Amino acid sequence: MLIPSGNVDMSRAIAREIPLNQTGAALTACNGPTLPGVALITDFSREGALPMKAAILVFPGSNCDRDLKVAFEAAGADVTMVWHKEAALPEAVDIVGVPGGFSFGDYLRCGAIAANSPICAGLKRHVARGGYALGVCNGFQVLTETRLLPGALLRNAGLKYVCRTVPLLVRTSDSAFTRSWTAGTELQIPIAHHDGNYQADPEVLAQLEAEDRIAFSYNDNPNGSVGDIAGVLSANRRVLGMMPHPERAADPGHGGTDGRAMFAGLMEALVSA
Repeated sequence: MLIPSGNVDMSRAIAREIPLNQTGAALTACNGPTLPGVALITDFSREGALPMKAAILVFPGSNCDRDLKVAFEAAGADVTMVWHKEAALPEAVDIVGVPGGFSFGDYLRCGAIAANSPICAGLKRHVARGGYALGVCNGFQVLTETRLLPGALLRNAGLKYVCRTVPLLVRTSDSAFTRSWTAGTELQIPIAHHDGNYQADPEVLAQLEAEDRIAFSYNDNPNGSVGDIAGVLSANRRVLGMMPHPERAADPGHGGTDGRAMFAGLMEALVSA
């Protein structure tokens, strides 16, 4: 069951990154608060440009799928919701969003059952051919369970569910997800999880550090994650998993807009001319 969110029907290849000087994009200030080191793109009507095509996976127990859809659409993306029983993604998808929530009630391990859903085979094929993926909270757990990202998310060190806005440090600007910020920028992004304690073997941690693949870290660690890690990138930098929720900080009505630059930056990085 595919749930289209618009009437755009465009066929195109897997998106490639387009430098700014090839797209002629206008960088303008975003409505609402802005951040140091942030360049937000708000002109998505460039002649000849196609919108980013996003697919949001939906599992039983997902509760942030519509939030993620709204955040992508606000950045100008064409979004399709994809039910977990589908065996394949829509054609020509640029990025797959794996949303937060409690997929399958968090039975066995958080994300374990979802990772074995039919649609995750399509997700793996998408990533294998160079497609982008963003996993948020439970989506991060799914990405580790599918082994698309290293490490594991364990029970919070305090053994309690944590739900609040936390200070988040951008560790690298070298990815489509973080290109709108400079490294060292501090963001205020909400978290809401019981199993967000990121852990990995020392060898994996050393590799993540050496390859600049730690995307975000906590300035005030809420869950015991090793190295204060809040988000990591894949080896090709096209898959990001993170526990904090940027889609919950993408509209002034949310109480903050620090997460909006991620979706605007993705739009610019993935748009096809």
